[in-house]
Amino acid sequence: MLVSKSPFGIEIKSPKQSSTVGQMESMLVIIRLALCLLALFPISSGSGINVWPKPRTFSWPNPQATLLSPAFTIAAPNHTFLSSAVERYLHLVHTEHHLPLVNPSVNLTPSKLPPLRTLSIVVSDLKAPLQHGVDESYSLSIPTSGPAKLTANTAWGAMRGLETFSQLVWSDPSVVAVGVYVWDAPLFGHRGVMLDTSRNYYPVKDILRTIGAMSANKLNVFHWHITDSHSFPLVLPSEPDLAAKGSYGPDMQYSPNDIKTIVQFGLEHGVRVIPEIDSPGHTGSWAEAYPEIVACANMFWWPAGSEWADRLASEPGTGHLNPLNPKTYQVLKNVIHDVASLFPEPFFHSGADEIIPGCWKADPAIQSFLSNGGTLSQLLEIFVNSTLPYILSLNRTVVYWEDVLLDENIKVPTTVLPKEHTILQTWNNGPNNTKRIVSSGYKTIVSSSDFYYLDCGHGSFLGNDSQYDQEGAGANSGNGGSWCGPFKTWQTIYNYDITYGLSKEEAKLVLGGEVALWSEQADPTVLDARIWPRTSAMAETLWSGNRDKMGMKRYAGATDRLNEWRYRMVRRGVEAEPLQPLWCVRNPGMCNTVQASAS
Repeated sequence: MLVSKSPFGIEIKSPKQSSTVGQMESMLVIIRLALCLLALFPISSGSGINVWPKPRTFSWPNPQATLLSPAFTIAAPNHTFLSSAVERYLHLVHTEHHLPLVNPSVNLTPSKLPPLRTLSIVVSDLKAPLQHGVDESYSLSIPTSGPAKLTANTAWGAMRGLETFSQLVWSDPSVVAVGVYVWDAPLFGHRGVMLDTSRNYYPVKDILRTIGAMSANKLNVFHWHITDSHSFPLVLPSEPDLAAKGSYGPDMQYSPNDIKTIVQFGLEHGVRVIPEIDSPGHTGSWAEAYPEIVACANMFWWPAGSEWADRLASEPGTGHLNPLNPKTYQVLKNVIHDVASLFPEPFFHSGADEIIPGCWKADPAIQSFLSNGGTLSQLLEIFVNSTLPYILSLNRTVVYWEDVLLDENIKVPTTVLPKEHTILQTWNNGPNNTKRIVSSGYKTIVSSSDFYYLDCGHGSFLGNDSQYDQEGAGANSGNGGSWCGPFKTWQTIYNYDITYGLSKEEAKLVLGGEVALWSEQADPTVLDARIWPRTSAMAETLWSGNRDKMGMKRYAGATDRLNEWRYRMVRRGVEAEPLQPLWCVRNPGMCNTVQASAS
């Protein structure tokens, strides 16, 4: 016998699932008893059901709920990744028993509402691959009697619908909202999280947990900034010395089997895994294996007595690949080939950000090139022309950071970057740089540091930093001691419109957005709290927007819903940071800045 407690502390015993007639009859008796008990103790509150991110269309005209049958099952077509999701969600709805902070207001009428026994999934195109632009729409109908139905054009849309269904189940024993209709689809096709695993290492289990939480928030892109100047943790068959000598150690590497596990897990959760191998800048770690192809490696980042413009890097950790050395491309093409083989994702992120003049100028061969009339921008053009065609030959679309086109000092002309095969990811200057990119005809991914950088506001990581020795004045009080401060609150993220200031045609070139967690001051101990629930705020705005039907920003109403969702994520094993004291949730409206008027 299975023993569980109802929301009201009453023990209810139910038999384990069995095909025998006698046990099924006993099960029906228990279900009827449970319904009667729930009717005697009705759930009451001013709160409605919470689904995050908020669906585009959600109809529940007569809030009702019924028990989820202990024999509840999900009928779905055979599909490798969808079948895995079905098994996962079936276990979740049977075992989660989420108890909301504020219970939804529903009617429980046992004489009219039989327990829900089945969710039937219908998918029209089971062959659609997980790639940018895939249809993620779905519709979900949970009638007051009979089976629930989830309809989607693709397996990936069905996964989004399964998440919504799971959030419509709560309590112990489990009850499910009925009389519900949902139609849903994302506003933006690219909704992601970027994680830097070079500055600090993250074990595979932490990456998997992050991808799982992303899927629960209907995010679909894990942008993996794998390598940088600080370490090269990726083990590549063609270039094993890069990780053997450039990682933090053999226990801080990602093997090909690790990559396979992460990519497979992503597919099972509807999350693409986009690899980034940043180059030609941010490559100091390559010098451990190939010192001859890296300029200014292992040098102090800001030489004493020099101006900021003459620095070798924008933070500790120097090194740029040398575009004039033929061996650079021998190594790099091996790297690109192996990465493309390990990651089936059609997007390949090639970095190209923060090319620092002082680093290239420190190399004798480059000094000679410049003294003979060459320019730093020509160096970058040589590099791009030597690598971009090879990436495209592997049937990939290349993604660069915006610097390759917009940097003040070192950039390439638009003739070098084919618009049909190039995406530029913006991170500087807020909506202004987004405008510059799309007005040039390029597709873009928005990761504005003014809104979407999750590492900002935690101070500087530099040692012997005199800026903090300011008694009575407050050290860098305006930006928290970090270049991109202050801290980006969930409200800042939620209220950002990534197409602000764009025409309708320009807005079509915005593929979506990504929050970014750079890891100078982050590692597995703070991973969940740095990302969640702030990233949930972006997830909703990119899925269904941040405005209500009247066009008004809905951040006020989002507060209580995000509190509830954060609590549910914690119950699911994600250590998301709190938004408010629990008292605020239990006393709706009392923690607002302005008291709501009585209606």
